[in-house]
Amino acid sequence: MALIAVAFLLLTVVMPMHWLTDFAVFCILVLSFDLLYGYMGRLSFGHVLYYGVGMYAASLALVHLAPNPFLAIGAGIFASAVLSSALGFIVVRTEGATFALVNLALNQIGFWLAMSGLQAYTRGEDGLSSSVRAIGFLDFYKVPVAFGFMLVCLLLVFGLLRMLTRSPFGILIRSIKENEERVKFLGYDTLRYKWLTFVIAATLAGFAGTLHALVKGFVAPGDMGPLENARVIFAVLIGGAGNLYGALVGGVVFETMINLLATNIPRWEMFLGIMLLVLVFWFRRGITGYIADLARKFSRSRGKPAERLP
Repeated sequence: MALIAVAFLLLTVVMPMHWLTDFAVFCILVLSFDLLYGYMGRLSFGHVLYYGVGMYAASLALVHLAPNPFLAIGAGIFASAVLSSALGFIVVRTEGATFALVNLALNQIGFWLAMSGLQAYTRGEDGLSSSVRAIGFLDFYKVPVAFGFMLVCLLLVFGLLRMLTRSPFGILIRSIKENEERVKFLGYDTLRYKWLTFVIAATLAGFAGTLHALVKGFVAPGDMGPLENARVIFAVLIGGAGNLYGALVGGVVFETMINLLATNIPRWEMFLGIMLLVLVFWFRRGITGYIADLARKFSRSRGKPAERLP
């Protein structure tokens, strides 16, 4: 965690700090998706639904209750946890493409509600603006303070997931990914563990949404549109699925590519697509997986005994 913090601080030398603030929020979202896809093996095309729920719940709490950032965070986490707990009982009973498409359908419903169904509360396409009151030194309108807070939140989420994935619970969900029938044969209620993993991943996505609302002060339906799931999926594939470090690397690399290409190249979407194809086809296990393979080959070559001359 200290190395991750140092890496982000060093990036401030070559990148604007407000970019890195957004990177930290996006990395939390990518980490939450990696728990669901990389560790449990369930691909969802609707994960940003819970990101949007946390985002709007936090903004509504700021507007209608109090401009307190911690109240907004609590409201966003609570809303995403409750919704994912209810929908999870249905979603986790599906597998494969059905799982992905059911989540996509739910995401589309949430997007429609934000766009028009609940327009009286969400303001529809106009978006919902909010303001945050400073608490002591914690003033989100100061870029260094916002960056520091988001970095601390990222480290806390990373530490939580690191502890979770290395625990017996983490071993169990990886076993479900490999062979769920064998896990059932051992006597485990896999449905309960899948539901719990789904709720944790969705709640962390909602937490990322609350941070987005705090740092931006403005939310819109487009932030939770179904197409936004592609950003998260590509980030995980770039960094390497089933690897927390890969989620961080993928999130930073993907956001850096988007920001640099959009700033310097007119038709940046085409170049982004080509770069993503190269990364996905040449680095099947992502950047971190490729580096790990190189390190393993190097260690094996160093460990080979020297051939004796006849």
